[in-house]
Order: sequence, then structure tokens, then C-alpha cells
Amino acid sequence: MTASVTKSGTISAEISGSTEVSASSVVVAAKASVSAKIGGSVSITTGHTYAHNISKKKYGHLQYGSWGYKVSWAKYRRKGDGCHGATLIDSGTATLPTSETGWKYWETAS
Repeated sequence: MTASVTKSGTISAEISGSTEVSASSVVVAAKASVSAKIGGSVSITTGHTYAHNISKKKYGHLQYGSWGYKVSWAKYRRKGDGCHGATLIDSGTATLPTSETGWKYWETAS
């Protein structure tokens, strides 16, 4: 199996939840706690080719992209003087791309 990237584009972060949180604040927090390679978007360029032999009686699958990270986030509001806990305002998940891109290959029986 041989494949190549023939179209360029951009992969962007996907954030679930309401508008109580900005995508940039989730990206900044994830960079600090998960990986410095995380970004709000990553560009895909053309010209990458990949070749792999497929095992007998198997199907080969190939995908190109930025695999990124899936993270959970939550936003709280402090109560009163800030010493008595906090109220959850919103929470959700985010899929954040990294600056690294590449091929993912796997095989299945059918």
C-alpha cells in the first residue's frame, strides 16, 4: 500500500461546552500540563508519501494527520471571599492538535 498527501489544510482544536471558556485558555492550560507541542491549530502540507506492506489475508488502513490529545476541562467561580469553595460554571472536553503530524497504519481481518 502506498499513499501520499495531496491536499494541504489546517487541523483546529475542537472544544465542547458552552461559551463560558475560550479555546485559547484551554490550549494554554493543556500546553502547561500535558505537552508544549499542543496548539490551537496545525497546518498540513502536501508532499508526504508512505508505503507499507499489507500482511496476507488482511486489510491495510492508513490515515495522515495530527493525533493530538483529548483533554477534559472545567471552569469554576469562587464564592464570597474565595475561602469557601467554588461553583462549577461549565465543563467539557477538547481535542487539541499537536505540532507533530504523521501517518497512522493499522490492519484488520475484514
